[in-house]
Amino acid sequence: MRKRALIAMSGGVDSSVSALLMKEKGYECIGVTMKLYDNEEVDIQQDKTCCTLSDVEDARAVCARIDIPHYVFNFKEKFQEKVIDKFIESYKCGCTPNPCIDCNRHLKFAGLYQRAKELECDVIVTGHYAQVLKDEGGYHLYKGLDEKKDQSYVLYNLTKEQLAHTEFPLGGYTKEQVREIAGKHGLVTAQKKESQDICFIPDGNYQEFIERSGKIPVTEGDFVDKEGNFIGKHKGYYQYTIGQRKGLGISASMPYYVIEIRPEKNEVVLGSNEDLFHRELIADDFNWIEEIEDGQELCAKVRYGHRAAKAAAYHLDNGKVKVVFQEPQRAFTRGQSVVLYGESQVLGGGIIVDY
Repeated sequence: MRKRALIAMSGGVDSSVSALLMKEKGYECIGVTMKLYDNEEVDIQQDKTCCTLSDVEDARAVCARIDIPHYVFNFKEKFQEKVIDKFIESYKCGCTPNPCIDCNRHLKFAGLYQRAKELECDVIVTGHYAQVLKDEGGYHLYKGLDEKKDQSYVLYNLTKEQLAHTEFPLGGYTKEQVREIAGKHGLVTAQKKESQDICFIPDGNYQEFIERSGKIPVTEGDFVDKEGNFIGKHKGYYQYTIGQRKGLGISASMPYYVIEIRPEKNEVVLGSNEDLFHRELIADDFNWIEEIEDGQELCAKVRYGHRAAKAAAYHLDNGKVKVVFQEPQRAFTRGQSVVLYGESQVLGGGIIVDY
């Protein structure tokens, strides 16, 4: 009896080729596109992001081309609760979230994973550039071979059970190779542009999206220095993020950077670039894929585009984790994730809550 695979298909070239590769491996494949929101509700421009009507049509066309069934599953309610609402609440609390991590955790590898089990699928498949490798100790998560496209950072919430039933067919490919495969097989997505923004944010304008939600008061507040001295007025604390320099509207003899956000006081603290560097952080909501010893040398990334730096991690009594870097790192940001690596292997990760 052939194994069955549920393919998460966004309508892009990566998920298209993932479906093709799984079929070539002999799996009975089912293509699924997740309906996460109504584009009209978030004012999406068709060429800027995924999940548009044209994306559904592209996914359906690819499935027809490679002769597998295609379905659309409605996850709008869960996406609103677990991703959009949390996104807005994070900004309300002065944090900067990563909604792609929440989407992977709660939608692809929870909601869709549950559907896969109901459909008696052996594996769930996505187009992420990462690898699941198995040895005598079980299943492990590794970086994709293409360093420029590696997406293991956003997958640190995967559990051992999920890894045992997950495949990332693109983990050993480069983006260029994936497009070549798509073109060779006549897939309509072969030269399709990649989505540029967070899927539910029009033109990347977070501020406008948050203001339209009506969940955060649009009020001016004070820019202050570390000692609390008034510097100027800001347009709303949620419009700023740690490390930001441009768009402050402050004239000064020295360059100012956002170094802290205080939502309870409606204050944004400004300082120098040097004020942004720290060696230690505290993370919560931590998911360990692998067990480590306190003080074990490893590498850590504090944002998707951050180059992993040498560090050590320590378990705290309250379930939180302290990460200590060998050298100070710039712009730790509450709400972002710190992900721990042993060379190319993902050890675990959590949400930065303090530093």
